[in-house]
Amino acid sequence: MRPNKLKQLFAAKQTAIGGWCAIPDSYAAEVMGHCGYDTVVVDLQHGPIYLDAALPMLQALSSTDATPMARCSANNFFEINKLLDAGAYGIVCPMIDSADDARALVSACRYPPAGTRSFGPTRGFLYGGADYFAHANDTILAWAMIETPRGLENLDAICAVEGLDGVFVGPSDLSLALGVSPAPEWRKPPLSDALARILAAAHGAGKLAGIFCVSVEFAVEMKAAGFDFVVHANDASILREAAQRGVKAIRG
Repeated sequence: MRPNKLKQLFAAKQTAIGGWCAIPDSYAAEVMGHCGYDTVVVDLQHGPIYLDAALPMLQALSSTDATPMARCSANNFFEINKLLDAGAYGIVCPMIDSADDARALVSACRYPPAGTRSFGPTRGFLYGGADYFAHANDTILAWAMIETPRGLENLDAICAVEGLDGVFVGPSDLSLALGVSPAPEWRKPPLSDALARILAAAHGAGKLAGIFCVSVEFAVEMKAAGFDFVVHANDASILREAAQRGVKAIRG
């Protein structure tokens, strides 16, 4: 089976740098895949990407060196199965509130006896290889998003779930859970304290820690803090910011 580049990086104690797709377009995904990211995540939770758009985006990413992953819209067994069958090599699942939620995610990502994933890896065979079934459980990454009050309350129990690869921070929703603005102020309490706690809990349980960042500066600081996986914004915000800078420079 084709190896998971992220797993190789993590085994070598190197930080994985991720791109993020919010624009429902295969060409946009292909461009992101050629930008040097270690992985690109197709986001079905926020924005206008649905399963019919996700498939060609995952196909486009397959032509690049970036490992294809997806954020599901919810902890839904059938959607997670479809995304994995479409060739995603990892699932980022939002709103994980408890150990039971995390176990359900892991179960959807693993074939029996480790889980309950149904067999039918249509594009899995094409992207992963003929021996996909034999190695999928050890190759696919399962990420639980910590971004709610209950998720924080149950953090240690979530991190202890067998088969879960890591926890992933959604800083805007986490900020809301902490009673502050969704614009992440990562250097200030209470968000800074929560980030440190999540990172420590993940590593203490032998799990990976990932985070979505809204700027390069944020991502650089989270990499330095010890996060294993940092995402540098999404394609829509990168496009917007680059266009705004260009217009401002031209106007003088």
